[in-house]
Amino acid sequence: MKVFKAGAAAAVAVVLSLTATACGGGGDKAGGGSTGGGNKIVIGIKFDQPGLGLKTPDGKFTGFDVDVATYVAKELGYQPDQIEFKQAVSAERENLISNGDVKLVVATYTINDKRKARVDFAGPYFLAHQDLLVRADESSITKAEDLNSKKLCSVTGSTSAQNIKNKLAPDADLQQLGGYSECLTGLENGSVDALTTDNSILAGFAAQEKNKGKFKLVGLKLSDEPYGIGLKKGDKDLQTKVNAALKKMVEDGSWQKAVDANLGPAGYKAEPAPQITEGS
Repeated sequence: MKVFKAGAAAAVAVVLSLTATACGGGGDKAGGGSTGGGNKIVIGIKFDQPGLGLKTPDGKFTGFDVDVATYVAKELGYQPDQIEFKQAVSAERENLISNGDVKLVVATYTINDKRKARVDFAGPYFLAHQDLLVRADESSITKAEDLNSKKLCSVTGSTSAQNIKNKLAPDADLQQLGGYSECLTGLENGSVDALTTDNSILAGFAAQEKNKGKFKLVGLKLSDEPYGIGLKKGDKDLQTKVNAALKKMVEDGSWQKAVDANLGPAGYKAEPAPQITEGS
């Protein structure tokens, strides 16, 4: 019986080993380890931000963040057909990383201390500024303080809304919705007076063909928003590799090319590529 038990145990061990190999090595749901080379890598992006992260009706993905994610994945050993893009709404980005649902988040993800308590970042790779989007005929909102008693829209989990409410216009009637598209609909039909988030995001919406002439940026710089690539807390190896990929993207001209292709049509003037500070 002892021999039989030992043989059975060995057989189970082989089956478990094969199962683990088939699953990509020990339950890493989001890709083949920090060095790449697995079957796929899962990257969180926005699906509803024109010019940055947008899923088109035909199922394709476009935008500056998509181009950055694709470039970084290539440097990690993944071809475009090995990338699985997963929607990363603002309020769920830390959870997606912590739970292992994604390997990276490249989703207009501002680096701040609260988020760094739960995840690590590579970068920053882009510097945006908080601004306001209003209807084209709006003349009463020219500064943040004008939002007091006005209806202001942003998305759940965004830092922009709290910045307005806590520091600039405490009496603003803040409405936080699930996505920027919902805020844009409210702005168009008059149920809200302004939409606040990063100027890069707002410019992308304003430049869409269906929105041309309807909205305008107020032109404020209410905050600095350094975008980073979110990754699992403590994964220094991956952080180092992603930082190296971002540096290479800037040096070989791919970064500027992506900025021009995705944000140039909106007349948006991007800041120069920021110095990478995370992980140093």
